[in-house]
Amino acid sequence: MSDPMRPPASHHHAQTASPRSDSSDSSGAPRPRASLRTAVVWDVLKEALDRRVEVTGRQSRTELDVLDTGGGSGNFAVPVARLGHRVTVVDPSPNALFALERRAAEAGVADRVRGVQGDVLGLFDVVERGGFDAVLCHGVLEYVDDPAEGVRLAVDALRPSGVLSLLGAGLGGAVLARALAGHFKEARTALTDPAGRWGAGDPVPRRFTAEQLTELVEAAGVRVDAVHGVRVFADLVPGVLVDTEPGALDALLALEAAAAELPAFHSVATQLHVLGEARGTQGGAVA
Repeated sequence: MSDPMRPPASHHHAQTASPRSDSSDSSGAPRPRASLRTAVVWDVLKEALDRRVEVTGRQSRTELDVLDTGGGSGNFAVPVARLGHRVTVVDPSPNALFALERRAAEAGVADRVRGVQGDVLGLFDVVERGGFDAVLCHGVLEYVDDPAEGVRLAVDALRPSGVLSLLGAGLGGAVLARALAGHFKEARTALTDPAGRWGAGDPVPRRFTAEQLTELVEAAGVRVDAVHGVRVFADLVPGVLVDTEPGALDALLALEAAAAELPAFHSVATQLHVLGEARGTQGGAVA
């Protein structure tokens, strides 16, 4: 997933390469501690995939073809495969793809997960155009030179009425985090910078508002079904409180879920998630 304070994508993959770091439970959902970062997106994504299975009407077949561009070591790809779907992960980092292979094998889904080296701007050098029921584009747009082109290419990979799950770094969350850390000048810089950067040392090239992400998605021919604020509170709560206070983790997860769809909290979320459906498209062209 994207993190507004993380290093650039290739460094991030190397740091999160452990196939045990975000293991999943029997339902495919990430385990509770990791859920502080993934629960909202996972719940929404799983429901969307379940709906897509029903829509396809494939009789005895229940598996979907899912593309996870920038999917790294498989934080989402492996849980999706554990639901029974086939997942192709496209990522520029060989280390991340090696970790993906190990993680998929340990989860017993090696036959349903395929990793290929590449990036979203060269997507169709490595995967089929219009060949997927769902595309995950998580933590990618922050790092590409042309976010609009990145979204368009992700949509071009969808089958008609396919599902797009887009996750990007939120501007407001970064501003709030810098301010609460006492870096008030940096917070103001991020607030006024066109790319949402807080200074030369900022490791994230670009951040977005909810309006900017939805505009990108709609311009690519996708109907926006929902927008969610992700990690509205989780990054602001001291870890020791979550780890030691009885019931704190469950209560925080419930709070995140309750706030996720409320527009008032989108402006302060660390990440923003947009879920949409391609408008009867094939290869990005409106039917």
